[in-house]
Amino acid sequence: MSLDPQPLAPALETAEAAGWTTVRLDLRGVRGKAELMRRCGDALRLPEWVGGNWDALADALRDLSWLPGAGGRLLAISSWRGYAGARPGEWETLVEVLEEAVDFWREPDPGGGGGPELVVVLAEGEAGPGPVAGAPPRTPRLKRRRG
Repeated sequence: MSLDPQPLAPALETAEAAGWTTVRLDLRGVRGKAELMRRCGDALRLPEWVGGNWDALADALRDLSWLPGAGGRLLAISSWRGYAGARPGEWETLVEVLEEAVDFWREPDPGGGGGPELVVVLAEGEAGPGPVAGAPPRTPRLKRRRG
């Protein structure tokens, strides 16, 4: 997972040229967990069984059977600074869930080969509201969730 903000267009173009499935998650205007979960569900085309909580999102990101991507999957998150500034604790949890999903798809399966990779990038330069609470949010490096 790239936690260093990146330009969006080159990442999408490179992934698509390599045959990857690309998903764009626009967080513009998101200020709470419920709206975040709705946006994740819409962007990722999550199945109906996925509930609106962190554990369900984490489980879904370790499944991805409904999301094509034999060559890999790129999740580009844009306009994220407003949400990160408004809800820093929730933002850190989301980043942790995403890091765990990326790590999961990197691990080789018991049969000896890894599944299609999942890459997550934070898009830089997107139009959007910027931080709500003053200074830009830090880009966290998180510990593993407990429980």
